[in-house]
This record gives sequence, structure tokens and C-alpha cells, in this order.
Amino acid sequence: MQKILKVAQREYIETVKTKTFILGIVMVPFIIGGVIFFTSRMSRDKTGPRPTVNVAVTDLSNELAAEIKASFDKYNQTNPRRQIRFHKLEAQEDSDTAENQGRNKLRQGQVDAYVVLDKDILEGSGKIYLYTYKPKASNLDIFWTIENFFRKAVVNQRYKMQNLSQELLAKLQHVPIERVEMGSADGQDRVQRETDRVIKMMVPFFFMYLIFMGIVGTGQHMISSVIEEKTSRVIEVLLSALSPFQLMAGKIIGLGGIGLTVVSLWAGAAYLTARWQGLSIDITAELALYFAIYYILGFLLFSSILAAVGSICNTIKETQSLMMPIMMVFIIPLLSWFKIVQSPDGTLARVFSFLPPLTPMVMILRLSAGSDIWIVEIFASVVLLALTVLVAMWAAAKVFRTGILMYGKRLGLREVCRCLRQS
Repeated sequence: MQKILKVAQREYIETVKTKTFILGIVMVPFIIGGVIFFTSRMSRDKTGPRPTVNVAVTDLSNELAAEIKASFDKYNQTNPRRQIRFHKLEAQEDSDTAENQGRNKLRQGQVDAYVVLDKDILEGSGKIYLYTYKPKASNLDIFWTIENFFRKAVVNQRYKMQNLSQELLAKLQHVPIERVEMGSADGQDRVQRETDRVIKMMVPFFFMYLIFMGIVGTGQHMISSVIEEKTSRVIEVLLSALSPFQLMAGKIIGLGGIGLTVVSLWAGAAYLTARWQGLSIDITAELALYFAIYYILGFLLFSSILAAVGSICNTIKETQSLMMPIMMVFIIPLLSWFKIVQSPDGTLARVFSFLPPLTPMVMILRLSAGSDIWIVEIFASVVLLALTVLVAMWAAAKVFRTGILMYGKRLGLREVCRCLRQS
């Protein structure tokens, strides 16, 4: 055990004292703070400048163009940097001729959108046709605004035809809502802002992504360290003083300490920045404990796999083909996080919770989402993950023992299976 701790201590110190690690540790909190700061600023300012959008309109009903133009003018007054220019194309006796004229203008780039209002749109049987040609990604959101202008004009005109007061309808439909989040004691209630609801949704993703970056980012050092020592033949000197298992275990423990250090700094920087911005984030001691447990077990599992991969390869380039299927498994929670947060007790979340490579990220995602997970389910997932770690470390040690001293040739699948069968 003493030799394992010596290797862990060396691995930790050699990594921590490098200039790149120090620079990364210093810069990451500033980057996290900057991201949170600029995200909050961007959410307040939604009216960035944009080139004028030109919209041609053919109103076959001959009753809506004036009201639609008024909506455009009102929008342009309140959004001087995001103008929408209205172009009316007079309806002709042959409606197809007017439509072809508008479509040609669209193809020639004279307008960005072309809208046709059916003649019987007010009776309910007609449609609104919105034509676009090779739309730009920057204009996709404005098309929703344009659609609302036309839909609102049609609805308002239908109100007038039925002698319904728009002001009265607006008054009847207006229901103010104040969302209040209760505190743990009287007098600690506070009004919930819209940003608070977004933060509630993003906190689980942050915890999951923190585990992912801590496991994958720090785990990459395992491959680099093993291949570097293998290439320089330093590994032969080390193995003369300790066993392959002691070397592998020491590296895993040392890099695990690096991962905990980095993740703690990242989490602390994010939490302090969020509090500085006035964002409410509730993190309990129980959640922090579960995070540490799942992170440590997840890192041990992943680093054991990487130690085996690094031992059978001779260059970083060789590891890329082996890393691809491993990484494809680990990104599954990143692709399905929103579904899991919406249904933390659903079938998908429960199944993923008992697949060991996914367990750390999925379980911390469910726990931070506020799900009341049965303690037996948590205990079972931890036990299953711990058993998987023991099996992975046992298998990795056997592969590591043989692969670490092989040069010029990478172990094939048969050789790996042979190593696992040996006692």
C-alpha cells in the first residue's frame, strides 16, 4: 500500500506543478464566471442589430393589409435595430399572376419572405401562405414574429366582424401570475423570477457535465502518462521496484486526487459566480456527498479502462480508434439529459441508472433534479457500480501487466482475452 501511495503522490505532484495545469486552474474559474456573466447580460439584451428583413404581401381579401402594416410600423418603432420592411403587392384579377410576381421577387433576392392571404381567409376556410427561399439562419426567428403579425391581424378582423370588443377580450384574458417560492421559515418567501426557473433546469445538467468533464478530462492524463513512460522506457525502471498493479493503482489514485481538486475548484467558481449574480442555487450536503461518491467510482471505472487502453498502445494516435467506442457510451447521458430531468423516475432514467458506465452521470442528474429516489435504489446503484469498478480494475491489471512491456506491437483482441484468462 505504501508503494501505491508513493506513486499516487508522485503522479499528483508532477501534474500539479506543471505550468499548463496551474494556468488551467487559474483560468477556468474566470472562464466560468465570464460565461455566467455574459449569459445573463445576453438574456437581458435580446435586440441585437440585424439587417432589415423585407416582406412582400399579397392580400387577396383586400381587408388586412392596412392593419398588418400598422403592426409592422409599431414593431419597427420599438426595435430600431431589427427592422421589418413591409411591401404590398397589389392583388390583380388573376391571383396566379400576383403570386408569381411575388415568388420571382423572392427568388431574385429582392425580398426575404413572401406572404399570400387567401381571399376567404376571414371566413375561416382560407390559409396564410408564407414563402421563403434559402432562408438564412439569422432570420429564422423573425419568421415566427411575422407569422404572429398576420395571424393576429386575421383574428382581430374576425373579432370586428362578430362585433366583439378587442379591449374587453384582452381584459378578460389577462390573468396576472406571481410565482412565490416559500422559504424554510416565515418571512423568507421570495418572488421567483424567470431566470430562476431556467437555473432550476440547468443545475442538474451542470452537475452531470461536471462529472463528465472531471472523469473524461482528467482520465485523458492516464493515457498520456502511461504512453509517455512506456515510450521513454521509464516504465521498466519503475517496474523493477513495484508490481504492475501497484503502478496502475498509484496512477489512478493520484489522478483521482487531481480530478477532485479540479472539479472542486470548478464547482466553487460556478457557485460563487452564481451567488454574485443573484442566482438562487440550493445545494445540500447530501447532494454534495452523493456527487463525491459517484464521481470517485466513475473515475475509478473510466481510468481503469484507460490504463488498459494506454498499456496496449504505443502512441497517442493508436488510442484514438479504441477511445471512440468508449466515448460514444459516455456521451449518452449528455444526449438524453433533458428527457431524464423531465422524467427522473421514468423507465429510461431507471434503466440508465443501472448501466455502470452511465450510472454516475445519470444518478447525479436525477438527484439534482429533485427526484425522491428510494434509498434502496441509490444503494443498489452504488453497490453495482463499486462491483463493476473492482472487476474493471482486475481486468485492467491483467492487461496492464502484459501490455506495458510490449513495444512495437499492439495487443490484439486474442492476446487481451488470453491475459484475462491467466490466473
